[in-house]
Amino acid sequence: MKKPELLAPAGNLEKLKTAIDFGADAVYLGGSKLNLRAFADNFTDEELKEGIEYAHSRGKRVFVTINVFPHNEDLEGLEDYLINLHKIGVDAIIVSDPGIVMTAREVVPELELHLSTQANNVNWKSAIFWHKQGIKRIVLARELSLQEIKELKEKIPESCEIEAFVHGSMCMAYSGRCVISNYMTGRDSNRGQCAQPCRYKYYLVEEKRPGEYFPVFEDEKGAYILNSKDLCTIEHIPELVEAGIESFKIEGRMKSVFYVASVVKAYRQAIDAYFENPKDYKFNSNWLENLEKASHREYFTGFYFGDPNKQTYGSSSYIRGYDIVGIVKAYDSSTGVATVEQRNKVLEGDKVEVLRPTGENLEIFLEDMKNGKGEKIPSAPSAQMIFTIRTDVELVEGDMLIKDKK
Repeated sequence: MKKPELLAPAGNLEKLKTAIDFGADAVYLGGSKLNLRAFADNFTDEELKEGIEYAHSRGKRVFVTINVFPHNEDLEGLEDYLINLHKIGVDAIIVSDPGIVMTAREVVPELELHLSTQANNVNWKSAIFWHKQGIKRIVLARELSLQEIKELKEKIPESCEIEAFVHGSMCMAYSGRCVISNYMTGRDSNRGQCAQPCRYKYYLVEEKRPGEYFPVFEDEKGAYILNSKDLCTIEHIPELVEAGIESFKIEGRMKSVFYVASVVKAYRQAIDAYFENPKDYKFNSNWLENLEKASHREYFTGFYFGDPNKQTYGSSSYIRGYDIVGIVKAYDSSTGVATVEQRNKVLEGDKVEVLRPTGENLEIFLEDMKNGKGEKIPSAPSAQMIFTIRTDVELVEGDMLIKDKK
């Protein structure tokens, strides 16, 4: 039984490094063109080179998304872009459009191709078709049950890998192919500009009574009729492994560095624990508790097990139990002084948790807080300001300080 790859989102260079440091085997990201997160930071060519070097030096891989459904003008410069990605060492590209697949096979035939979930592959014959077109890996549609995935895996060649989402936001449209955003706002979700109208609150208006808005209720729970819960499969690692999925994919290129760290760590620990002793594997509730701390909507298991409750009706807002308040940049063991880069306002004396790649979270108090000039301060209110604290707990560079919002 092969251990699955843990694939994490990298919305920018900091998130790429965080994902790798916290246990991801590979990351996926958007380059300068043709990806479905037009409003993410995305990567310049120089940042991409640095990210690839960082990943490769640690034995990890980098995949670049080229998964839009391009219009004619989007194809301009495609060949040069593909050649450059191959030249700088990208391990694979994630594609959805047949024209881009054809072009990639023509100009960079050695570059590994993965089929995006946007291509909505839901059966084994389609998987074989795409494999014959040069696709190495199929990123399955999110509408599949685990039983369907097992059947598909049994019928495709061993040389064809499958990847499936295990955690993150879900899209109400079929495999993410949606036109509501385009109709309502002029922003094309299939070209990376989704305005997320599925998260809006809707009312019913009768044509002869304009201005009178009637809430649309479902089961008397609320009016967010298109608002999906978030996928979470941390309690089902054995079933996912046994289905033959080669890559466990985490959604979230637009999410925070705290989200990336906490989610990657939880799934890394769960996967490793299972493979250390499959027969006596036990789920650790701490993994789910840590996932609850990162920004999320109410969790469910997607389509894998026939969960009938797929929507959250009360609000489209995220549940944010914890904030990241700082990242440790250095620690002087001789003085017990840690240098921290602020991420959210934090006060002298606050109790925080230390999130790091391995082990359980630690708790410390922020004592003897000083600014960059060595002056005592009651709080760190300014974005990304540098401050110091004193603690007997030996911190290391990259440790994240997170705080309960209660």
